[in-house]
Amino acid sequence: MAGQDKLTPVEWEIMETVWALGGGPSVREVLERAFPNGEKAYTTVQTIMNTLERKGFLERKKTGMVNFYTPVRSRDEMEREEMSSIVSRIFGGSKPALASSLLSLEGLELEEIEQIKEILARREKELKEGPE
Repeated sequence: MAGQDKLTPVEWEIMETVWALGGGPSVREVLERAFPNGEKAYTTVQTIMNTLERKGFLERKKTGMVNFYTPVRSRDEMEREEMSSIVSRIFGGSKPALASSLLSLEGLELEEIEQIKEILARREKELKEGPE
């Protein structure tokens, strides 16, 4: 299944656009949204989207002469899978090590630390209250 394949940076860019457009966009719609200044050719975007279909990240439906692509999984699912992989590969499965690395990043602002503390407090409350 697609879980064995990872998205390349340009594939993430295409998937972000597909998710943002919703529904089942065409190659042309993705091209115009993701690369409005012609940074990529139509055929390049088409090839990437066909690769994403082959890898199991997109499904393709043909209507007339146009292919429309829909994501197989949500962005949230893909994000969780990618983060789980990063935690496993880079941090030996340790979420505290990931958090420590994140908090050590250069340029972390006080406001961002406050936001992180709020997220942690919400998550702690959810875990203490348990499933409803």
